[in-house]
This record gives sequence, structure tokens and C-alpha cells, in this order.
Amino acid sequence: MTALVLGPHLRHVSAHTATIWVETDRPCEVRVVNAEHGLDAAARTFTAHGHHYGLVEIDGLDAGARIPYEVVLDGEKVWPGAPDGFPASQIRTLDPGGTLRISFGSCRRSPGTAEGFGHDALAAFAHRLRSGAAEVWPDILLMVGDQVYADELSEEMRAFIRGRRDAGEPPVDEAADFEDYTQLYKLAWRDPAVRWLLSTVPTFTIFDDHDIRDDWNTSYAWRREMWSQPWWRARITGGIGSYWIYQHLGNMSPQDRADDPVHKAVRAASGDVGPILDEFAEKADKEPASTRWSYAHDWGGTRLIVVDSRCSRLLTADRRGMLDDEEFRWLDGRCQGGMDHLLIASSLPYLLPRAIHHAEAWNEAVAGGAWGKRGAALGEKVRQAADLEHWAAFERSFREVADDVIAVGRGDRGPAPASISFLSGDIHYSYLSRVTAPDTQSKITQIVCSPLRNPLIGAFRFANRIACSRFTAGPFRALARLSKVPAPPLRWRMTDGPWFDNAIATVELSGRECTVLWESPQNEKTLTEMGRATITD
Repeated sequence: MTALVLGPHLRHVSAHTATIWVETDRPCEVRVVNAEHGLDAAARTFTAHGHHYGLVEIDGLDAGARIPYEVVLDGEKVWPGAPDGFPASQIRTLDPGGTLRISFGSCRRSPGTAEGFGHDALAAFAHRLRSGAAEVWPDILLMVGDQVYADELSEEMRAFIRGRRDAGEPPVDEAADFEDYTQLYKLAWRDPAVRWLLSTVPTFTIFDDHDIRDDWNTSYAWRREMWSQPWWRARITGGIGSYWIYQHLGNMSPQDRADDPVHKAVRAASGDVGPILDEFAEKADKEPASTRWSYAHDWGGTRLIVVDSRCSRLLTADRRGMLDDEEFRWLDGRCQGGMDHLLIASSLPYLLPRAIHHAEAWNEAVAGGAWGKRGAALGEKVRQAADLEHWAAFERSFREVADDVIAVGRGDRGPAPASISFLSGDIHYSYLSRVTAPDTQSKITQIVCSPLRNPLIGAFRFANRIACSRFTAGPFRALARLSKVPAPPLRWRMTDGPWFDNAIATVELSGRECTVLWESPQNEKTLTEMGRATITD
């Protein structure tokens, strides 16, 4: 009997369409069915490096539908399986005229694979929904980075690797190829509560550095160093190729997938598509402009733009940008008015605590030669050692995005939204910052929720708490000024947080109103409120 390895996952949805993703243990036909509702959609799996995946696209659904479904593989029902106390998985389409709720978070170490990371906010969130204690459900689950940790392995993952190669073979204690990545995803998504959650809440994702490697694409020097390693090609092609399958495929709308050249090639292939993915992944890394991982979707009065701030970086010997030119033109074209709310999701916070922002801006200037060649060499070492590679460390890119949001917020690109919010993770604590200048019609904020399960401890927590203090920004701004870094085009202040516990946040958008709630797991099955804020008046 054909079996499910992972899934089903409910991925891209609209008012009338839905996508179901699965991994199976052999090639097969995948059907998603509900006879009572006349639901019967099917697709054949494709094979990549010996693993088998199915993506079932469903159309003609009602807006705001809640349709229980079963998964059938080659005529045998495999989902739901044996009773486990969870409600039936549902296809949940969006209601363009209703309230939109987006729950999000980042940085999740897999439960059951290591101690010391606390309770899993994602699993506790699932248990809360399962129990019926939640008054309302999220319409979207957005995971903004570090869904897997390819460079910080559990003992279970190390044991898997020891079964494939010698313990001392590089990269030591890290994922090496596509096969290792398939195991990382199994460990990340095997928890019964999380598996059920992903089967019944529409999920969107974007990667961050640990999905590939810590400090991924920090700088041109970092890229040169990685490509000098004989093991790097298998690592980067395995990481990007598996991301395309396990995460990116489900971010795209049916039309996006129909237009995607890689998806076309995969569907047209008659055998294992591993070589196709390897070639694509290597080109995506070496020529960032060849691939777009960012995406945007409109739901009622809300536009969500999810920005790739990792793979699409412009890193050459003489130019440096958070986004390459083509990617920025794409983002610029989607930063428009006429919506009630504009959400810009980036794994990396756009508005950091101000002391950290100025420190990163100073470091970029020094590494770029503001203090001479010896200073540049030292600046590069500091950049990699201290992870100084957020938006603030790409000063030109920071300013370009600021120009966009100011123009939208002032109504220069159509009627101004009520709110413009950046949604981010990465830094392992949560907060809300509000833009105080220049004046705009829109309320501009940075909402951070991190981690789902991987909190800062000890000296790292203490240092970041100090950095969040309003009194620490001045000295770092003075340092940046000495390196001739101009003042930022925006002014902002942290008004809520920081909170350092594991957490998940929910942004609620109703008409012109926007609120956000952060919740933290108190145990494996319970969430309690950590913070709450109103974005619009």
C-alpha cells in the first residue's frame, strides 16, 4: 500500500482555489475527495532524487468554504488515518469581504529532537485550535524563515548522517545534500499536532539563512569562501532544490505555477527530475536574477508581499544590495496604494532596534572602505562574526524601500492604506516599532515575532535587551556618522516589547482596522497572551 511520508499540507488558497501538497513513499496518483461536497481532484506524483511528491490543485470552490477532505493514494484512503483526537482536516478558502487573520512566526527547532529550546509555539497553537478554545481561526499561517536548521543539527539528525557518511566528512555536523534535507523536513513536520495544523490552515513560507546555512549570502567574501569548498555545490543545490519542492511550490498561485518554467519542466519530465532541480538550483544561487522567490497575493482589501531577502541579494566585488535590480523593480511595482492594508513580509526585520540599525550601517561603511583597507578587512570579520547583515547593513536598499513606503503612505501611488506593516522574524525576540517621521497618512510599523521555538539565552539575551534600550542608540548613531553614513530616511521607536519567549503572532485586519496579538506557549498545549497592540486608530 502506498503511504504518506509527509502531509497533506494545505498551501496556497484563494477565494475559489486550494492546493494540497504531499510526499509519498512511491509514485502514485493522489486524489483529494469529499463525495458530499462533490470534491474530487487528482494529480500524479513526480520524482526527485528518489523521493515522490504530489501537488493537487482544486478549483471552483465557494468563498469562505470549510470542506473536510480525505487523501486517497492509488485508490486507498490514507488521510485521515487512525483516530488521534484531531478534527477532520478542512480546505479553508478565503472570504474577500471578511476579516483576515494572519498568524506568523519564525525560527523553529523541531520538538523532540533537542532539549533547552522550550515549548513549541506552533504545536501549542495547533492544540488550541484542536480543542475548540480558539474563538477564531487564522486564515493564513505565514512562516518567515528558518523552517529547518541545516547547520545546527539534533542528535537524531546526526545519527541519520552517520548512517550515510563518515562523521568527519565535511561539512561536519551539517546537512550535505538533498537527501539530508528530506530528513530535516521529516523531523520538522512529523509532530502530530503540527502535521494536522499544516493540513487544515493555509500555509505560506519564505526561507532565511539557517534553511541553507548561517549568514547565508552575508557578503561577496562569504560567497567566494563557500564556493571554494568542494562540498558546497551539493549543499546549495540540495538546499535550494528541496526548498523549491517542500516550501516554494505551495507559495505560488495556480497561475504562477502554470507560468513557472521549472514547474513546466518537472511536469513534462518522464523520469527523476533531480538533475533538472540541481541545474536550476545552482543557477538560482549563482545568478539571483534568474529566479524569483518573492511573491504577492491580494486578499480583499489586503495585499501581502513576501520578499526574499536571502537568495536574491546583489553581491559583487563592486555592488551590494539586499535585492538585485530586477527583484527591486518587482517589489517597487507592488508597493502601491488603493488597498486598506499593505503587508510586507521579510525574514529579516526592516526596522531593527535603533542601536543595532546604526551599528550595522556603520559596519557596512567600514567594510566598504570608509576607514581604509585595514578597516575594511576588520569590518568584514566583524560583519560575519556578529551577523551584521540585515536591511540596515544594505543602506542603499534600506533607502529604496523607505522611498517606496513613504510614497505609498503619503498617497502618491493611489489612496493611502490605513496601515503599512513589515512582518519579520530572525532575531529571536518579538516587538513592535512605529514610524514617527516623516508624517504619512498610513500608520507604518514593524511587527516582529520570533522564535517559534529557539529562544535567546544568557549573554545573547542580555546584549539584545540592552540594544533595545532607547539610550543606546545615540553612541552608535555617532559612530555611523563618523563613517559618513547619512541619517536614515525614517525615524521610529520601539513601543511594545521586546519579549524573548517562544511566540506566535496574529495580525487581524478588518476594514481599515489593524491589530496584532503575540502569544507564548506556557506548556505543550497552552498559549497565553504576551502582548497586544492596535496599529490603526
